[in-house]
Parts: sequence; C-alpha cells; structure tokens
Amino acid sequence: MTEPTPRPVRIAVLTVSDTRTEATDRSGALLIERLTSAGHTLHSRRILPDDMTVLDSAVMALRADPTCEVVLATGGTGITGRDVTVDVFERHYTKPIVGFGELFRHLSYADIGASTIQSRASGGLAGTTLLFALPGSPSACALGWDQILAHQLDARSKPCNLVALMPRFDE
Repeated sequence: MTEPTPRPVRIAVLTVSDTRTEATDRSGALLIERLTSAGHTLHSRRILPDDMTVLDSAVMALRADPTCEVVLATGGTGITGRDVTVDVFERHYTKPIVGFGELFRHLSYADIGASTIQSRASGGLAGTTLLFALPGSPSACALGWDQILAHQLDARSKPCNLVALMPRFDE
C-alpha cells in the first residue's frame, strides 16, 4: 500500500519475552515500523515477561483506555509452559476471530511447513479493543502484518475490513 490509511488506528505493541530488551526486540520494532509506515499511530510499546499476571494487567489497562483500539502482541504463542500470551488474550475475548489464527497458520505453512502447528497465533475482539497475538520471530510478525493485519486495519480494503466495523463494536 503506497498511501497512508485514511483512518489511522491507535495500536499498542506488546513484546512478551523473558529475554528481550528494547535494543534486541526486532519483532516489536518491525511491527512499529510497519504500522507507522501505514499511517497508523503507535499508542504505546511495552516489553513484558512471560507472566500471566503481568500480561493480564497490561491487557486490562489497554482495554480500559479508550484511546487504544488495537493491541498487537509478539511472543508467547507457542506451546511451552512459559508461552502464556494466547491464554491471557483468550480470557479477554468477547468474540474470538478464529479466522485470524487459521489464516496465519495457512500462510505460514509456505515458509515453515508442518511446524506451523506449533503456533497458537490468535485474534479476537475484547469489548471494543482488537487483540492479536503473533509469534515472536520477525518473519512471523512480517507475515502477520503484511498479509493479514495491514489489509484488515486499512479502511480502503475491500470487500470489508475491521476498521469499518469499529464504530459498531459496542452495539
């Protein structure tokens, strides 16, 4: 997409990792670069440990903030004991967007084959806030943004997009 979106969305980026810092967080940086290049607004950026309580508090605060419309998380979507992002996000979903994870894994198959089954990439509506959980690798974040989220968060995407539905989330 060459022109910035006509309806910028306010997006928070959460990196969920016990080891990353702002200097080493390539996935969070990639998402921020992509969303700002598309004309969206970075609401906030945080790096959080793989801890359910900490992540749950952060998600609750972002959901309560009317200036945050979308939360993108990177990391914590696998199947190990410390991978808790999807578990926390699913507690908040009022309407899961199951097609997001299904499409992500379908697209990911071309790059990593059957290993895509280890990803629990997930999306859903939590009240009036969209939540999307992406794996922690930069390539997975690029795939999720470039092939799915960039289009669904662009008001010009046809035949439909999430931005057009935002005013109706609280009906």
